[in-house]
Amino acid sequence: MNPSIEIMPSCTVTYMRQIGPYGPENRRLMEKFKGWLDANNLLEQKSSIFGIAQDNPLLTAPEACRYDVCLIVPQGFITDDKEVKLRGMSGGKYAVFKITHTAEAVQRAWDEVFLVLDAFGFKLDKTRPVLERYSMELVERHYCELCVPVR
Repeated sequence: MNPSIEIMPSCTVTYMRQIGPYGPENRRLMEKFKGWLDANNLLEQKSSIFGIAQDNPLLTAPEACRYDVCLIVPQGFITDDKEVKLRGMSGGKYAVFKITHTAEAVQRAWDEVFLVLDAFGFKLDKTRPVLERYSMELVERHYCELCVPVR
């Protein structure tokens, strides 16, 4: 796994959240969110959906783990849907790992990424979450990305 470095801007996202153990429910939430995006004409070929595990499952009880699925929206975006919220997402420097878009490959990347960061001399920025980025272009080619905040 060789990372590229990317500086992401701060932005506003619309998101849905699920609370509970990480796993199959995350995928169901992603499908529900994509359905909402389609219904609201927000999903485009150049779009990227982010999956954000808000909690470390080694430190947080499974039933309290939060997982968000997000899409960057323009400043001033408004929604009246009670299941969808808005918030800011911090930008900054990220080590980006392109991985095969399978559950096994994503899990393997999560298991290995912090060792790889150390090997490349990067320090994890614990003030920002790790992002799973699913750009429509990469997903069509069976890839996704793990974006790890670094300093």
